[in-house]
Amino acid sequence: MTTIPFPVVDEIARHCLQEEEPETVHIEVHLPGPIDPPRLRKAFTEALRRHPRVLMREALGPWYRRRYEWELTAEPEVEVVRFTDPGVDAPRDARRRSLDQAPPLSASPPVRLEVVPPVTASTPAPHPTALILTVNHTALDGPACLRILATAAELYGGKDNTPTAPPTRPRQPSPTTPDTPSTWSRPARVAAGTPGTSPGNGLLVTELPLPHRPKDAPYTVNDQLMVTTARTLAHWNREHGAPPRPLRITMPVDDRPRDHTMPMGNGTRLVEVPFSPDELTTDDTPALLHRTATRTRALKALHRPQLGHGATLLTAPVAPVAWRAALTRTLRRAAAPWTSTTLLSNIGRIPYPLDFGAEAGRAHAVWFSAPARMPRGLTVTTASTAGRLHLALRWSRTLLGPDDGDRLRDLFAHHLRTTEAGP
Repeated sequence: MTTIPFPVVDEIARHCLQEEEPETVHIEVHLPGPIDPPRLRKAFTEALRRHPRVLMREALGPWYRRRYEWELTAEPEVEVVRFTDPGVDAPRDARRRSLDQAPPLSASPPVRLEVVPPVTASTPAPHPTALILTVNHTALDGPACLRILATAAELYGGKDNTPTAPPTRPRQPSPTTPDTPSTWSRPARVAAGTPGTSPGNGLLVTELPLPHRPKDAPYTVNDQLMVTTARTLAHWNREHGAPPRPLRITMPVDDRPRDHTMPMGNGTRLVEVPFSPDELTTDDTPALLHRTATRTRALKALHRPQLGHGATLLTAPVAPVAWRAALTRTLRRAAAPWTSTTLLSNIGRIPYPLDFGAEAGRAHAVWFSAPARMPRGLTVTTASTAGRLHLALRWSRTLLGPDDGDRLRDLFAHHLRTTEAGP
């Protein structure tokens, strides 16, 4: 059987697994029409075969082994697709399961797809068909699993789901060293709200208008979202009496192609975008957007390992993996005060039509959410579909509660509007 050593990202995630806060990626796709169960099971299973790197499980091994390894399997070992009973609360319950129940690494593949049938307009709270994909983040990330869904859509509906070309950007000068706040000081933490009594993650998904920006603006929608996130958290912390501190926002960068050649796995690299307290209290939004654009361009242009040189050193197979796991967990706890304030993952415009054919139709909403384990305790994930921005706020229930999620959503919507330029 073919085996693959865990890459750096997979190994670090495997070292730090916690049952209380599972490391899952949640992807939610809404379709206007119904899905045929046997046909979808067949299409999704075939999509997994066409991306064989996904059909894997963690290989067993002695405690003194130097690496974790993935074993590739020819077929799924478990039933991957599940259909739930329709109901007004069915999407909410499926989201909760996606956050609370990570697919185990011991069975191939570490992915589950739950289908929530539509509720008709005669009910008090109608909803469309929802496809809710749960991914164990130790093995795969959101963009890779979206590629699998696009393949499944093409097989199910017979429609071309070739990714669209990325938007053209105005030519920018080569990135220069930006005027960047120091990254050595401890960043702000998200102030505690009204947490619940149980561990795990909470989630809020919502739809907002895409922010307007002038044609050929030197900043992108991603820069607008970065400024919005920073101002939202600064506002939230002021409301909760936290002293002003610099913010650092982790931003995943993904350079993989989106077609059938896209490498599966955890393929993003992480960079950190800093903001000083003074920047977040200024009313000069255009200047802040320009500075943020300069920083993000410079960070994206850097060539560095996915999690930095320290993670590469920690995962070097020079000692038993069990020893390295203990060291990694110790260092993670020690470094907690220096962990970034939050993570903003902007998937951007969904590149695939996600067209499931005549009856099911084409996706009109797609949400992602990333794990929100402490010490960050909050992640912000955005994607745009059908000209709308789909925002997911995910938080640790030991830090925030549902009412806090509502307040953060309102603050985000307000500060997103402040990044818009007039027509």
